[in-house]
Amino acid sequence: MLSVNLGPFALSSSVLLLLAAGLVAAGVGYLIGRRQQIGIGNTLSDMLIAAVLVARIAFVARWFDTYRSAPWSMLDIRDGGFTPWAGVAAALLVAIWRGWRRPALRKPLIVGLAAGALVWGALFGALRMTEQPALPKLALTTLDGAPTDLAALADGKPMVVNLWASWCPPCRREMPVLAAAQKRESGVRFVFVNQGEDGATARRYLSAGQLDLANVLLDPGAGLGREVGSGMLPTTLFYDANGRLVDTHLGELSAASLASKLSPLRASASAASKD
Repeated sequence: MLSVNLGPFALSSSVLLLLAAGLVAAGVGYLIGRRQQIGIGNTLSDMLIAAVLVARIAFVARWFDTYRSAPWSMLDIRDGGFTPWAGVAAALLVAIWRGWRRPALRKPLIVGLAAGALVWGALFGALRMTEQPALPKLALTTLDGAPTDLAALADGKPMVVNLWASWCPPCRREMPVLAAAQKRESGVRFVFVNQGEDGATARRYLSAGQLDLANVLLDPGAGLGREVGSGMLPTTLFYDANGRLVDTHLGELSAASLASKLSPLRASASAASKD
């Protein structure tokens, strides 16, 4: 499951996992430290802020050449461009610094973080067990109405599958980035699966946007989104050369975040060609 629907809204499962882990950590820390009236909520908030800032800065530094042409996009964290290990390191440094300055905080903080980490790990493992690691076998159609499926288009190449709709603003914003990548990345198969619309609507959108895309498919019942566990648009799925799901992205892709996802796909294609 990639996202969870809450009424009309869809939230990323990874965000919900982090929220659940944080609430457990704060609750356990409060219970451990309540006799001394010590809570860890403020420390957890500072850890989160430090993690987000450092993870973003590290990502921008890694892909700075891609951001150079549009500097303001460095501030748009909606593209999901973060370096996780840098964020975790920053959060741990904040925790160590706070614990060093306030010895009474150490036990609640350590126990709370351990409890949060256990909850996160258990929920993450449970979600991974629900994921479909292989290419979905759902029947789709081309813009001309011919039946097909994702496996028929793979041809032994890594595949990027983008779920989109013409009414979706972030889908429209990211489409030129994906279109440019499709023309540039000959070793990766890009597939654009329209969710819930008919061929005429999809054609009008592509024509109005002057988007020359290959491999545009129709999924009128939006079954692919349900099968992969995402109710959010856009959703982008990354499959290696063996058809295994290796990464996902919920929300709008920037040129930098797309480049970061494509890098391991190229490696998988190179390894497959050598076998």
